[in-house]
Amino acid sequence: MAKKALNRSLTNASKAKQDEFYTQLSDIEKELKHYKKHFKDKIVYCNCDDPRVSNFFHFFSYNFEKLGLKKLITTCYKNQSMDLFSQNDKEEAIYLEYDGDKNGNFEPDPEEIGIKKLKGNGDFRSKESIELLKQADIVVTNPPFSLFREYVAQLIEYDKKFLIIGSQNAVTYKEIFSLIRENKVWIGYKSGDMAFQVPEHYEARETRYWEDEDGQKWRSLGNICWFTNLDISKRDEDLILYKTYNEEEYPRFDNYDAINVGKVAEIPMDYKGAMGVPITFLDKYNPNQFEILSSNDLRLNDNVPFKEHGLIKDKDGTINGVPTYVRIVIRNKKL
Repeated sequence: MAKKALNRSLTNASKAKQDEFYTQLSDIEKELKHYKKHFKDKIVYCNCDDPRVSNFFHFFSYNFEKLGLKKLITTCYKNQSMDLFSQNDKEEAIYLEYDGDKNGNFEPDPEEIGIKKLKGNGDFRSKESIELLKQADIVVTNPPFSLFREYVAQLIEYDKKFLIIGSQNAVTYKEIFSLIRENKVWIGYKSGDMAFQVPEHYEARETRYWEDEDGQKWRSLGNICWFTNLDISKRDEDLILYKTYNEEEYPRFDNYDAINVGKVAEIPMDYKGAMGVPITFLDKYNPNQFEILSSNDLRLNDNVPFKEHGLIKDKDGTINGVPTYVRIVIRNKKL
């Protein structure tokens, strides 16, 4: 799918509140295998999941003892149906608590899981959900894309560790990018294309949409990543640089004192100044190797407006009068 089409798709999903993208167990397993050390003696909270059918609940409950968890809590929004996509039409929601195996089979049997009713609708912003959030050490889930800013803001407000799925486009939100620049949030291991189950009422799309042999609807999104503030070894790995700077390959922006780098792999190893790089750079970002700058500090004249997000983008991010894609501004700290 072309980038513009994908962006348009996500925008439409946001407007229509079509946020029911359900994560595959395999995608959860591929990412979570890198974080095992973080979960020992911790309370994990999945606050955007129907706990009886959520693959996040499945992963943590079946790996409860292996991870050494203290407790697992899951809540969902107004859902008391066993249907994965229940239309959220119930007045009451529930939450489940699981604190480990009791009968020795190391599986989460129904009698071992505490099922409790909520007075409200189970929205992550509700008073009841916030009280559960306060108990948690780590939050792991796939939150609504349309509420991503608000969701992350809540996690930061309550000083929670987290590992959540979001659109890579979210890095361009001023609220999210400021956290990334301040090294309060970063990108996890897996990014790129990811396939999600979608509900029966989901509108069929011409691209990146299909139904499997059982009639289950699927949607694939090509710019998905994990956001976290859990320490990972990936952030200590230097990006290997091999290109050398020359004026022809690295033109300067019209309105900013920075050069443009078209591909992350082509960041010059010998350039000391500011460089505008694709947002996919964050997948390779090592804060010991690079510093993320604010584009506002690099404006060449007073006619260039202040950008709250601090990115090079929109009509001001031109090169020889031609607009470019959004760019993050970085500097090599080791030169």
